[in-house]
Amino acid sequence: MDTLTWMDIALQKAEESLKAGEVPVGCLFIYCNEIIATGSNTVNETCNATRHAEINCIDQVLKFSSEKSLDYETVFCNLDVIVTVEPCIMCMSALLQLQVRSIVYGCANDRFGGCVSVLEIPKFYDSKVTIHGNVKGEEAMRLLQNFYKGVNPNAPEPKIKKERGTKETSSTETK
Repeated sequence: MDTLTWMDIALQKAEESLKAGEVPVGCLFIYCNEIIATGSNTVNETCNATRHAEINCIDQVLKFSSEKSLDYETVFCNLDVIVTVEPCIMCMSALLQLQVRSIVYGCANDRFGGCVSVLEIPKFYDSKVTIHGNVKGEEAMRLLQNFYKGVNPNAPEPKIKKERGTKETSSTETK
């Protein structure tokens, strides 16, 4: 399959995430031209802020490698990652440490992006990973916009800053 077809499948995963009340991110890990892991965010479901789509896929690859008696390091070095949103700093760091072969993402992640948007994580690693962004980015961005139009029931209450009045101070000098 080609990259656009893989991204269509990742976008379907993101849509499932949206319906489940999660941030709509879909992710595929491709090994030997086969999907061996699919993931979406499960942060709200698990109440665990680290359960991003990529991290969930990493867990599946470790299980896959164990079940198939494969060296997981070899598997990761031959993996292509397809994800609908630019990996965050945490996920990008994990993917680079695992030395995946390539990362293709949909839309930019202006708040947490670890490829280029916020912090260029690849600069911190001697990485040979190929990174390609903006593949069906508009479709991925529409899903995010639909999510943020709604209300995330697990989002923290916004902190409203109270106006600070000026305190009058008086000092008395004693001699």
